[in-house]
Amino acid sequence: MNDFKFDEAEFRQRAATRLLASAPDKVGRSDDDLNPDLRLIDPELPIRAAAVLVPIVLHEPELTVLLTQRTDSLASHAGQVAFPGGKIDEGDKDALAAALREAREETGLDENYIEPLGFLDAYRTRTSFEIVPVVALVRPGFVLSPHEQEVAAIFEVPLRFLMSGENHLRHSRQWQGKERYFYAMPYGERYIWGATAGMIMNLYDRLYRAP
Repeated sequence: MNDFKFDEAEFRQRAATRLLASAPDKVGRSDDDLNPDLRLIDPELPIRAAAVLVPIVLHEPELTVLLTQRTDSLASHAGQVAFPGGKIDEGDKDALAAALREAREETGLDENYIEPLGFLDAYRTRTSFEIVPVVALVRPGFVLSPHEQEVAAIFEVPLRFLMSGENHLRHSRQWQGKERYFYAMPYGERYIWGATAGMIMNLYDRLYRAP
């Protein structure tokens, strides 16, 4: 990772050739990636289309990634670290529109500060969400206003930290009597894991992993 600058010019150059130019039409990553024999995902559950924004903030000299901490009162994924996002509604034109809308509703981030660059692979969760991650640059100067019922905190993590292999851990928990494995990237008091960590690994694989 010492060979990378993690600045705007470098990120733009790598994103231009390594991100998907359009929203993926099939799943490329899932909660089953580290559990090929366990198969957490029930194929009988109806798929719920969703989109998230992967906001890369244009700080100098190095970029950061904006993340949220969900409130403990939510019905699903309570208290977890997540990208801004949610279900794709009927009124949303596409995954990009849904990601921008959800980011605005959850964090108050105005889309005038956002420049979408491309997409990661679609990610399927154990709870049957099929998530399209939209990678975007975010120009500083924005004002955030977290949704009180949904977002407990909004914070930033250095892109260098998230793209460094030594911070890509594999943790496990017991699930229905079996060991379930998942990616984890603890950062200070924040525990980044599960689907969010899986999507961060997808960003790493596409933009920074050595060929």
